[in-house]
Amino acid sequence: MTEGAGVETSKAPGREVLAAAGVLFPDERGRLLVVQLPYDRRHPVAIPGGGWEPQDRSPRETAVREVEEELGFTPRLGPLACVDWAVSSRRPPIVAYLYWAEPLTAEQVSAIRPDAAEIGACAWATTEEVGHALAPRLSRRVTACLRAPRAAGPLELEDSRPVGHTLDHVTTDGPVPEYIGLAAVPMPDGVSPFQPAPPMDRDTYYATRPRIRAKARALFTDGDGRVLLVRLRPWDGPRGQVPYWTLPGGGVEADREGPRAAARREIREELGWEVEPGRMLALDWLPGTAADPGADPATGRDTAVLVYVFDGGTVTQELLGSIALQEQELMEWRLCDPAEARALLNGPSWSRTAAALAARERVGGPVELVRGQAVGQDVAGG
Repeated sequence: MTEGAGVETSKAPGREVLAAAGVLFPDERGRLLVVQLPYDRRHPVAIPGGGWEPQDRSPRETAVREVEEELGFTPRLGPLACVDWAVSSRRPPIVAYLYWAEPLTAEQVSAIRPDAAEIGACAWATTEEVGHALAPRLSRRVTACLRAPRAAGPLELEDSRPVGHTLDHVTTDGPVPEYIGLAAVPMPDGVSPFQPAPPMDRDTYYATRPRIRAKARALFTDGDGRVLLVRLRPWDGPRGQVPYWTLPGGGVEADREGPRAAARREIREELGWEVEPGRMLALDWLPGTAADPGADPATGRDTAVLVYVFDGGTVTQELLGSIALQEQELMEWRLCDPAEARALLNGPSWSRTAAALAARERVGGPVELVRGQAVGQDVAGG
């Protein structure tokens, strides 16, 4: 279904996802800033950052806000390092963004004032120390960012393991660092003692955390560069019956699949094709009304939606002739040149599609978008 469609503005069991953002602060010696968590005895070492809140307009805002709250200064973020879709039996699925930050100045380091309720201490850790100190999943995520060339980013990860174009830059072979937690990092004197108990138990914490939803779409073009669009059957939206045009794809069933699997499934269901999604081209964050009350009022979206766009490649006439349209949801399909696609799609959808088309022409990972507009390093084409 279309992102934010009226039928999805209520709770969607199985589709809700947690979201978080962290920051990689390097120094001139190649070390990373890590923090000690006084409330987490199991995994006490982490990267600065934390969970998304509905008032955050994007994961970038989440990362900046969390550093301000935890460490007392405003970071200068660089490019998105990776996005990781992580599943665990101990919590709901989570999509985690990691950003590179510009190296801290001496003034910023001296101005760090950890919030004692959240941060017990800060320390600089080498790549080897990071591998042993962080929780295994976070260790894999951060280590992948450290190993890959910056030009390969943002990396695409699932359960902190490389997928998509990341496989060209980060191998899955090699020994896994032994996890030893706090003992791996030389923390300064005066580390805050562990709190006797966390503020709330794990189940309560996850039950109270806000959720987002995710979509997975595919960009198909023909030999003339025309984009394949599909038209949804009318649904009862805030402004009446809306016949919606979009790229093929739909909602990620977050409790049972990742974005790539969702794209594969949706293409099969909507078009009747067995196609493996190619490189991820774009990550588009659509804020909900708490962060942007004027965002897409026609959709009635009540929470943020993250749209993954994968490259479907160039389709042949033979493949187009084999389309078996899912008639319960779709009315028709059409190949559109850029001008026609722009006229049929809404503003953010067209901007996202145009950004994905442009991303095909460059190397590296997906472009980071907010409502279809490039943010961060991508604004300058970096």
